[in-house]
Amino acid sequence: MPLPASPDDLAAMRHALDLAGTALASGEVPVGALVLDPGGAVIGEGRNLREHEHDPTAHAEIIAMRRAAAALSSWNLAGCTLVVTLEPCLMCAGALLQAHVSRVVFGAWDDKAGAVGSMYDVVRDRRLPVRAEVVAGVCADESAALLRRFFDSRRDRPASAHS
Repeated sequence: MPLPASPDDLAAMRHALDLAGTALASGEVPVGALVLDPGGAVIGEGRNLREHEHDPTAHAEIIAMRRAAAALSSWNLAGCTLVVTLEPCLMCAGALLQAHVSRVVFGAWDDKAGAVGSMYDVVRDRRLPVRAEVVAGVCADESAALLRRFFDSRRDRPASAHS
């Protein structure tokens, strides 16, 4: 069962939405993420960069966790919170568990590829040695609207414009 969002979760999600807007403006799928330390300070942030970096792993969550780990000089993000505008996929859910992220706050549900409660619930699987708390649906409408705007614009382009 997802936990309720706090005022700090809402503020962090607004920051993540700004990052998603930057991704949208640059032609990336509009997802933004940040990692908060146990005190609530931002120690890593990211937005989707798959197109820009030609990297299938350049999801917003992965970038934010890499930057947080660099800021802490440690791969271990125990006690940290990952805030992301879209429910993490299997890759990102696995990565956040490997990093021991304690808490995940996300916006829009991803019914096609989500791994934090929709398609799968990897981060709360009792068979795994590490689990994370989940706060779901924070600013979900705003997150989903950015995604719709991106995908609607892609559908509106002529077929020859798609690469």
